[in-house]
Amino acid sequence: MAKIELKQVRKSFQQFEVIHGIDLTIEDGAFTVFVGPSGCGKSTLLRMMAGLEEVTAGEVHIDGQRCDHLLPSARGMAMVFQSYALYPHMTVEENLKFGLENARTPKPEIHARVAKAADILQISHLMKRRPNQLSGGQSQRVAIGRAIVKEPKAFLFDEPLSNLDAELRVKMRGELVALHKRLKSTMIYVTHDQVEAMTMADKIVVLRDGIVEQVGTPVELYARPVNQFVAGFLGAPQMNMLGGTVLASGETSLAIAVDDGRANLRLSARNASLPVGADCVVGIRPEHLTVSADGSLAAKVETMEVLGSETIVHARLGNGLPITVSVRGISGLQPDANIRLALEDAFVHVFDDNGKTLQPTRTWTEDYVQHG
Repeated sequence: MAKIELKQVRKSFQQFEVIHGIDLTIEDGAFTVFVGPSGCGKSTLLRMMAGLEEVTAGEVHIDGQRCDHLLPSARGMAMVFQSYALYPHMTVEENLKFGLENARTPKPEIHARVAKAADILQISHLMKRRPNQLSGGQSQRVAIGRAIVKEPKAFLFDEPLSNLDAELRVKMRGELVALHKRLKSTMIYVTHDQVEAMTMADKIVVLRDGIVEQVGTPVELYARPVNQFVAGFLGAPQMNMLGGTVLASGETSLAIAVDDGRANLRLSARNASLPVGADCVVGIRPEHLTVSADGSLAAKVETMEVLGSETIVHARLGNGLPITVSVRGISGLQPDANIRLALEDAFVHVFDDNGKTLQPTRTWTEDYVQHG
C-alpha cells in the first residue's frame, strides 16, 4: 500500500501544456477514480505516476519519497492497460510468471505468487490456456493477475473495462471493488464513464482540460458539485440546466424566474448573494423532479424511455428547451401530454454566470441522504 502525492505536476508536449500544476494527495489504501471527458489529461496523469511519461515540472511522491526521477520498475507500481497486452504465444501461467522471471525472483516465490493471484481471480482452471482461448473477461483477469503477482505498492488501471460488453463491465466492476477490499491496496482507476466512477470509488477526482475541478466522495460530488461542469458530468440522465434571472435575494430566501418568466422558484438562501436581475442557472436532476398537478414548471411530453424500474420522460418547457424527468416504475404518460413538474428546494442547484455553485447556507448531508 502507498500514499501518493502530486505537487504542482505539469506536463507539456512541445509548447502545448496538457496538465496545469496539479496538487493531489491519494491516501494509502484508497480506491481513487480519475474521471473526465476525453482529452482532459487523466491517462497522462496516470502515466506520469507510473513513469511512462516524463514530468515536465513538479514532483511525484510515494510514501513521502520523491520518485519522478526513478524508472517505472523502481516505483513499485503495477499498471493494467485498456488493451490486455498478453503474450499470445504464452499460456496464462507463463504470462503471469514472465515479469517475475525477468526480475530474477526465486522460483518458489514465483510459484506462490502466481498461485495466490490465480486463486484471488478464480483463474486457476485457465492456467494452461493461451490468450486466444480466453473470453474478454478472462483476458482482463489475467492482465490484472499479472499486476497482482508483482505485489505493488499501488495499482494503476487505465480504462481496463472499456473493451468489454455492457453486462461484463458491470460484473467486472463488482469484481474489482471486491479485489480492492481483499487486497486493501492503493488503487487508481481512470475512466470516462461516470457510472464506473460513482459505483467503484472511495474518492473521485474530476478533471477538465488538465486541471482538477473537484475531489470528493461519490455522494459529495453528486449532492454538492462545486460548479456546473461537475454537476452536469456526474449523474445519469444528466442534470437539467435551466437559465434563470434573480427576482429577489435575501438572508433566508432566493427567488428565481425560469422558463423565460413562466415560472418563479422560491428557494432557500445561498452562501453568496446575487443581485436582482442577475443571470444564473438552476440545476435539477431528473430523479428529483416529480409530476404534480400543482408543480411550478409546465412542460409538454415528447418521448419516453421505459426501462421497467423507471421511465425517462423527455419533455419541453414553454420556451422550447428540453427537460428530462425520471419517473419510478412504468409511467402512464403519453407523448404530447401537458404536465406540471414540482421540485424540492433541498435538491435544487444554483450556479452563477461563471458556472460556480452557490451553496445553500444550511448543511445538506443528512437532509439530502434521507430524501435522496
